[in-house]
Amino acid sequence: MSDFQKAGSVREFPVGTMKTVVVGKKPVAIAKVDGQYFAVDDICSHEQCSLGTEGFLDDNLITCGCHGSQFDITTGKVLSLPAPSDVTSYEVKVEGDEIFVKI
Repeated sequence: MSDFQKAGSVREFPVGTMKTVVVGKKPVAIAKVDGQYFAVDDICSHEQCSLGTEGFLDDNLITCGCHGSQFDITTGKVLSLPAPSDVTSYEVKVEGDEIFVKI
């Protein structure tokens, strides 16, 4: 069963930024886009590169810094090769100043 786990403070995620955090034991890329927080698996499905650390965020588009695969941060859907598959998207909620991710 999945539970919400603390991922950080809203102050850690300014609008238009993305970063990697470990939630439970899982590396997750979290971004704030258009006032909402989104979370996906941090590891690109192509070559195991970190999306939150090595990738780039432009609106809702994540581009992997290793080979250019692209994903939608809001859904985890792969949008361009060479990534062969989507990354998992996680439910996010905000309580007060804290961000929680359902892992």
